[in-house]
Amino acid sequence: MIVGDDEPIRDKELKHCGYAAIIGRPNVGKSTLLNRILGQKISIATRKPQTTRHQILGIKTTDDAQVVYVDTPGLHRGVKRAINRYMNRAAISIMNDVNVIVFVIDGLYWTEEDQYILEKLQSIKTPVILVINKIDKIKDKEVLLPYIKEIARKSEFAEVVPVSAKNGKNVMQLEIAVTRLLPTGLPLFPQDQITDRSERFLAAELIREKLMSHLSKELPYSLTVEINKFSLQNNILNIDALIWVEREAQKAIVIGKQGDLLKTIGTRARKDMEKAFGSKVFLQLWVKVRKGWADDEHALRSLGYME
Repeated sequence: MIVGDDEPIRDKELKHCGYAAIIGRPNVGKSTLLNRILGQKISIATRKPQTTRHQILGIKTTDDAQVVYVDTPGLHRGVKRAINRYMNRAAISIMNDVNVIVFVIDGLYWTEEDQYILEKLQSIKTPVILVINKIDKIKDKEVLLPYIKEIARKSEFAEVVPVSAKNGKNVMQLEIAVTRLLPTGLPLFPQDQITDRSERFLAAELIREKLMSHLSKELPYSLTVEINKFSLQNNILNIDALIWVEREAQKAIVIGKQGDLLKTIGTRARKDMEKAFGSKVFLQLWVKVRKGWADDEHALRSLGYME
């Protein structure tokens, strides 16, 4: 877990304390929203859909509240591969176990997948806040208010909040809306803890983020990252990582001509790690083939996808 100095959980009740799931179809800005709320990067984000593959907790603690946000993989229909089924389960399974659902959509674009998610929410009693993200991209702001009124009729949303996760517009208003829907209770985590995920997990995600950013078409969805070594020696973090792909041809693409692409990915991932961990990092990357890992339940479990 990423924390500062160890501090005990406070024994006084907070005015508001609980869980809020951030859900939505792929590429609507869920991870960007979580990072904006926390003020630091916990969940990786790229322009490619389905970047997030796991549930990731982001914990925001203030003087009178603790909100545990759960970033989830993008929900999508017609899934065929095992990894896609895993991501859908990771998103759907949390819906009944939280105090608030933050349903994120992309600007003025309501799609069939948005409707699919809304139908999933109809049987759930948890209050839902609809978030219209990416309002910074709406050139004609006069169309926004009529759109909010129109979309609010689709369901009994607790609130409809237009935001820009990218520049932070109205994000504080969203946080206020989420917080007031939470019950009173004792803090669930130490006040300085930011996430439930380990630095080892974050290291793998930062590598995968760089891979997704630098690789085109479908290849990013055919690879995953496994950390083999994560140790601190002489104030230097030594990290060895395996990049798994499904075919030999993909291995050559990831490595690049004379290893240039792999070197670029390693350099950029290392810089992000040093910033996140506050330590010098020595990073080594290898690329190996594991045929069909993304459609093999056993392989997914061994790679940490079945939690």
